[in-house]
Amino acid sequence: MKTKETSYFKQWQEKTENETAKRPERSERFETSSAIPVDRVYTPDELTGSYETELGLPGEFPYTRGIRRTMYRGRHWTMRQYAGFGSAKETNRRFRYLLEQGQTGLSVAFDLPTQIGYDSDDAMALGEVGKVGVAIDSLEDMEQLLEGISLDKVSTSMTINAPAAVLLAMYMVVAEKQGVPAGKIQGTIQNDILKEYIARGTYIFPPKPSMRLITDIFSYCAEHAPKFNTISISGYHIREAGSNAVQELAFTIANAKAYVDAALESGLDVDTFAPRLAFFFNGHNHFFEEVAKFRAARRMWAKIMKEEYGAKNEKSWQLRFHTQVAGSTLTAQQPDNNIVRVALQALAAVMGGTQSLHTNAKDEALALPTEDSARIALRTQQIIASETGVADTIDPLGGSFYVESLTDEMEKRAQEYIKEIENRGGAVAAVDQQYMQREIRRTAYETQKKIENEQEIVVGVNKYQLDEEPEPELLEVDESFVSDQHNRLNELRETRDNTKVKKALEELKFHAEGSANLMPYIKEAVREYATVGEICNTLREVFGEYQG
Repeated sequence: MKTKETSYFKQWQEKTENETAKRPERSERFETSSAIPVDRVYTPDELTGSYETELGLPGEFPYTRGIRRTMYRGRHWTMRQYAGFGSAKETNRRFRYLLEQGQTGLSVAFDLPTQIGYDSDDAMALGEVGKVGVAIDSLEDMEQLLEGISLDKVSTSMTINAPAAVLLAMYMVVAEKQGVPAGKIQGTIQNDILKEYIARGTYIFPPKPSMRLITDIFSYCAEHAPKFNTISISGYHIREAGSNAVQELAFTIANAKAYVDAALESGLDVDTFAPRLAFFFNGHNHFFEEVAKFRAARRMWAKIMKEEYGAKNEKSWQLRFHTQVAGSTLTAQQPDNNIVRVALQALAAVMGGTQSLHTNAKDEALALPTEDSARIALRTQQIIASETGVADTIDPLGGSFYVESLTDEMEKRAQEYIKEIENRGGAVAAVDQQYMQREIRRTAYETQKKIENEQEIVVGVNKYQLDEEPEPELLEVDESFVSDQHNRLNELRETRDNTKVKKALEELKFHAEGSANLMPYIKEAVREYATVGEICNTLREVFGEYQG
């Protein structure tokens, strides 16, 4: 007998409705950020399907409960703190500080000119050098960025997309100069261009040549750097642009399928590249919905890779993901409140089984984080890992009637979006049609209206405000380094072997006009100290630029 059909439940429901009637009328609906209705109580009726086929055990298909049999009992998630500002030298100092404080992986933020393939002295870079990340113009900068850091002992994540091949080549050459072969380096390069067209905007080339560069990286790393994750398919920026959790999940999976399709079309075997695909999700405010999102993502990806693409390697079925807590939820008002937001968002990511985690600093709505606020953000992860007990058992919310119901509903709604995208010709076609962009804009608008109407409460912003806000201590970046960066670039161009640089760039252009894998030629140009701008401009001559 179903629980909700029993007289016991009906009596409870009747009593509850009578009690509710005595309270003032409520106008708000109870629902998640994705407008999934939330019932008063959940019962075993919510559990559908077979335990073995829909949940299973950790480390077993479909990986709903986690991709590792031991999860955090074996080792904690990688604790990364996203960092990068100003010069390579200054960012290196922050990296060393964080590693000394117990960080277990590097995460590099690049400035806007680097992200869109311009050198620091380009007219397009004016006013943006070193502002939102570190300025990297050449191998010389990358050497300075990683000075004193053993690349065979640290895992590095690089948030770079359009010029991802160039920055990865720089990283590999620095490792070689340290005596570390490419086969030993570990980390992730974001390399996710579709979400740039959808949500973020740091694209350079049109979709077709961009997808070629991505699959060239897949192929090259499968042979030369098998421990390096060749892409981090990002829902994070989709969520930051205003999507809800269901859209974040659906659009990320749809993009991932487009990358798999492109790799297969280029002639790669699915099990050659799929084990190194990684994902990057947002850790947002609705605690239970976020846990359900991560669980649904694993199950969906496992089924897609095994059943749709016929992957045979179990590692091809496993969705490995990094989480960053939601930058868009940080408030400039009462920034200390952000410490609480970050802790709860990070806890949801851990309860959802993340492999890697970045916690935002409390002052990032105002400026780049100070050392003190960055340390507090890192300590947040360390307290969750060492003091709460949540890492002692796997998938501790598994079996919760509510969480299982949300997991099923997230999967169902995400599949509906994916079906619509496929009906439109897939993710690349949907990007060209502006479909995902429109959906995100619509949701962002609806969310903002709810905040303005106080249907959604943001503590310190539309409720519980202070009459006077204390002035927080903020990090100030010394911009005098910009002229130093320009001088170093000029000196580099004068002292390098420009004959070799010219030859390397000509070789790159020749092969870009053909169909060869471009990674070896990009790497050779990097080795001769060709700059990011010179390499990207060479490719612009062949590929053109995307006009969004």
